[in-house]
Amino acid sequence: MQIFDVLKEYANQNIRLFVDMDGVIADYEVGSAADYHKKRPLYTNLEKIEKVSKMPNVEVFILSVTRKNEGIEQKNIWLDQFAPFFKKENRNILSREIYNLKKKAVDLKYEFLEALPRDDSKIIFIDDDPEILKKIHENFDDILLLKDTTLVD
Repeated sequence: MQIFDVLKEYANQNIRLFVDMDGVIADYEVGSAADYHKKRPLYTNLEKIEKVSKMPNVEVFILSVTRKNEGIEQKNIWLDQFAPFFKKENRNILSREIYNLKKKAVDLKYEFLEALPRDDSKIIFIDDDPEILKKIHENFDDILLLKDTTLVD
């Protein structure tokens, strides 16, 4: 099932769509974390999310984790270059360094989603990490989870 098929089901509802970066819109296999701004964009996925961002009932957000604090700036540089349709105020880039690297990405994303204010919007979250998807699935029945493959034809 494609992202557009899923969104049709919620056409009469406001949607908050949270998108992971690494492996979903940026190729995490290319380059190092210090050179994040040089990572290869996954253009097909970016094009689809940009189309989604223009839908009147959808607001798009980034929900990504970085190992070090400087990764926040690196990821923002990358977004400015390849995905400027993600508003700066909708970019949630969480640093593991703040917690002395003791918290894993799965825990940071879980805590973010747990603290997210709920309203009448449908929350949809796209990620490629099975561990993160499993934890969110087991703990939140109000969040629709999509694997990154929903962006692929």
